Amino acid sequence: MSTAMLSCNDTLTDTVVRAQDGDREAFGQLVEQFHSRVYGIVMQRLRNTAEADEVTQEVFLRAFRKMSQLKEPAAFAGWLCQIAARLSINRAVRRPPETACEPSSFEVLQQSPETSATGLIQLEDAEQLRSGLDRLGDMDRKTLIAFYFDGQSLKEMSVEFDSPIGTIKRRLHTARHRLRDVLTGFAG
Repeated sequence: MSTAMLSCNDTLTDTVVRAQDGDREAFGQLVEQFHSRVYGIVMQRLRNTAEADEVTQEVFLRAFRKMSQLKEPAAFAGWLCQIAARLSINRAVRRPPETACEPSSFEVLQQSPETSATGLIQLEDAEQLRSGLDRLGDMDRKTLIAFYFDGQSLKEMSVEFDSPIGTIKRRLHTARHRLRDVLTGFAG
């Protein structure tokens, strides 16, 4: 840990505790300390500098808003990296597929029957997923949405659902299997 980033006799845990108490300067020190690590995690998944910059900023905003939920200040680094991983995965899943084409070729692509067929397949897949989620029980649906779409950590979900982390893990496992079963039923 770089001592230049933290005050004289400050440890990471002390800085985290100060940040949890509302000390913005302490949080700023944490941002300086962990910015490159978070950016690296995000960039590894997104491979796009503009998106990585944006998601890195979202990670620190989320961490700032959720600091009070961090029960173990010594676990800050892992907690922050988990937020970075979840938000970057969410961004990667939600973004439309990239197309590397000259602007003049977009007109041709819009008229191509193959492209419209691909678009229809993607819409159909998304509709099947939505329909599959709708067919799940309320708890299964809320659990999957909180984890995969809202990017909540197991700890955050534990607080939201007022359940131990082990229970949240079991619910995720069960909900994934139920969704798989529902989606497999669509294919058959």
